[in-house]
Amino acid sequence: MSLTKIEKVLSPMLNELATKGLSKGRETVVTNIIRPRGEKGPRYLIEGYGDKEFIRMNSNSYLGMSIREDVIDAAEKATRELGVGPGAVRFISGTYKPHVELERILAQFHKREAAMLFSSAYATMMALIPVLVSSDTVVISDELNHNCIINAVRLARPKDKKVYKHNDMKALESVLKDCDGIFNRCIVITDGVFSMRGDYAPLQDIVQLAFRYECEFEEGILTVVDDSHGVGAIGAMGRGTTEVTQENKIDILVATLGKAFGSNGGYLVSDAVIIHYLKETAPFYIYSNPISVADASAAIKALQILDTNAGKGILKHLHEMVAYFRKGLTDLGYEVIPGIHPVVPLMLRDTQITVDLVNHLKSNSILATGLSYPVVPRGSEEIRFQVCADHTKYDLDCVLKVLQKYRKSS
Repeated sequence: MSLTKIEKVLSPMLNELATKGLSKGRETVVTNIIRPRGEKGPRYLIEGYGDKEFIRMNSNSYLGMSIREDVIDAAEKATRELGVGPGAVRFISGTYKPHVELERILAQFHKREAAMLFSSAYATMMALIPVLVSSDTVVISDELNHNCIINAVRLARPKDKKVYKHNDMKALESVLKDCDGIFNRCIVITDGVFSMRGDYAPLQDIVQLAFRYECEFEEGILTVVDDSHGVGAIGAMGRGTTEVTQENKIDILVATLGKAFGSNGGYLVSDAVIIHYLKETAPFYIYSNPISVADASAAIKALQILDTNAGKGILKHLHEMVAYFRKGLTDLGYEVIPGIHPVVPLMLRDTQITVDLVNHLKSNSILATGLSYPVVPRGSEEIRFQVCADHTKYDLDCVLKVLQKYRKSS
């Protein structure tokens, strides 16, 4: 058996991705982390650059939990007590005490009846939507929803799917009206925080519309929110978009342990009956190993820290750094999408300028991610900066000085 024939098919496809600018290219490999010292936050060493230290402005670790010694200690302790891997899926013998404890804490954190762990937030969404979709379901989705939602809906193959203009509640209501009396069940799904822009969904309006129109569907309307970028990043207590919008009547909330909580894995929270049903029917849960006890224990520790005065201090510092960096960019004359989230999109609206600036930042020891056409629509090219709680004013000033130098030279 040879791979020659299939490689002849795949190679042109790879070349096409590269030509269109869609290829991810070589991955940046982190080889070491230099812990915060003095006025500097953490610095990263990457493969191929020797001892050159980089400021990382493209990390989802919004609270800096992944390199805290107490979080690392919790992971190490659990590993020594219970081993590296679970050795089985949950319903056989792969459920360990940290899994159950983490689910209890997550439910309590979100003020819900129950929680359920998955290997990632992506897997959570892929598990959730297909088992909620019946043969007579319509799914209504925001046009800027994350790829996991798009692919979960494709996998689910609902009777129909509708897409409404981003955060446009008049458009959502129009779609709901069009679906009156046609489908038995409706699922309205949105990101909480939209990862490319840092803006968030108007959850109160979405819930109100769902209540208004649910009588038109025999099996009602389910509201689902993926708040992977919101939980732990926004809100005075870190509860995410539900806290900021003061709306906690969303039926099912999906989030991640791999961003603000600094660990790994995904989860959802909802009523106990929904969780029970999913545990009995969701293949991504039933036939996959759970996260390790180290991941679960690290997440427990992160949640415990967040629920203290020290945690409130971390959030306060994060929000101050976000505001400081946003103001710094606007003071330099750059265009920034308004918002409160640590995702700070610097709008450049030109592919070549975006590529050039990302390279300029890297040559000046700053890691940042550029989003260019055709990844984003032409004219929406940007650099997605991400501020974290372990950034300092000194760090952000370093970035701003490099951006100021580029602006003067361009």
